[in-house]
Amino acid sequence: MRRGVRFPAWYLLLLAVLGILSGCQSLRDLERFAIRHHSVLTEALGLALRRPPSDSSFRYFFQQVDVAALCTAIRDWTIAQIPGGAEDLDQLVCDGKTLRGSIEPTAGGGSAFIAQVTLYSTALSVAISQACYATGDNHERAVLLQLLGELDLEGVLIHADALDTQRPFFGSSRSRGPTSC
Repeated sequence: MRRGVRFPAWYLLLLAVLGILSGCQSLRDLERFAIRHHSVLTEALGLALRRPPSDSSFRYFFQQVDVAALCTAIRDWTIAQIPGGAEDLDQLVCDGKTLRGSIEPTAGGGSAFIAQVTLYSTALSVAISQACYATGDNHERAVLLQLLGELDLEGVLIHADALDTQRPFFGSSRSRGPTSC
């Protein structure tokens, strides 16, 4: 049974980005943000939407989003903002962080976390790529290798933590290996 209002995916994504940048932390917050700014946004964008999206509209949208494809599109767009494109990408800073509040006890008495690895471009002063993983299922080095493998890094200086400078990490024939100051 078709009910309710259908919203373009780009509009929901735009509202989500604007809402998150404005401090929204839940689907209800996004709904309130959409209600508050509905008339101004629809007029500015030339849309004929009678109602703003509800929290369930955002929930359904986020369940349908291909996160990997969205991250790839954002990364590619960000790199395109560098005046010379990927060729002028001169330095990347790699860092991994554990997400606060994501701790879960494991069966062996240890703890597992949700963590994130980020590649930060010094040319743009923004993060160009990132990936989340569960520490019980994966390791920072493996996720970082995956992120770096998605980019052409010929001549790019990579800054990484000591964790990422171990010999197995730099075992490929393309790598010069870690250096120190």
